Amino acid sequence: MALRTLASKKALSFALGGAARPLAASARGVATVTLPDLSYDFGALEPAISGEIMRLHHQKHHATYVANYNKALEQLDAAVAKGDASAVVQLQGAIKFNGGGEYRALFIFWGDLDGANSMGHVNHSIFWKNLKPISEGGGEPPHGKLGWAIDEDFGSFEALVKKMNAEGAALQGSGWVWLALDKEAKRLSVETTANQDPLVTKGASLVPLLGIDVWEHAYYLQYKNVRPDYLNNIWKVMNWKYAGEVYENVLA
Repeated sequence: MALRTLASKKALSFALGGAARPLAASARGVATVTLPDLSYDFGALEPAISGEIMRLHHQKHHATYVANYNKALEQLDAAVAKGDASAVVQLQGAIKFNGGGEYRALFIFWGDLDGANSMGHVNHSIFWKNLKPISEGGGEPPHGKLGWAIDEDFGSFEALVKKMNAEGAALQGSGWVWLALDKEAKRLSVETTANQDPLVTKGASLVPLLGIDVWEHAYYLQYKNVRPDYLNNIWKVMNWKYAGEVYENVLA
């Protein structure tokens, strides 16, 4: 089915690296998720991102997505057990927003639990891996194969940053800006998604290398309504080593 192709669980598994950890499973095998730990302290990304923003973003916002996602999964499991297709469809909105998986409810209803469980609070789990303290190499520009690919597809690293900043600043409302790898065409692209939509909704072959959260909760306490300042500074703590590893693993 077309929706099965769109979900591209392999692409998500490359990007997440196991970040969305199973917590429990119902009798039907529907796994809930748990909030992933950060590999750095909340204040470790200062001054680019304040410790208070990181604490609230992780402990409040992401934690709320996880709680609401798991609640929706419990309701979904009950609806599936009853064969209630109407309820399954109605729950898609909550599952998509909180988990980042647009078609997860339909996968479960079809009985495709592998396809369903590959979708879980995807965007934030990737985002935390995309960041790294300056003292640990955060902000160091990409090298090796990814660095060469950026030069080939965008002209230069500086051109890529400029493009992502421009598209992130221009995104209306809330959403994400991504550096994506098309694993079929073996080319890089910059993509944007609205709200909490995952990158896979833009194409089944797209793998997220970097994702920047441009919801106001990611920057407002520090940068107020000046999103471009946030975008300019987040590159100082970008984890290009991680992005390079994902790139090479996908194309291996």
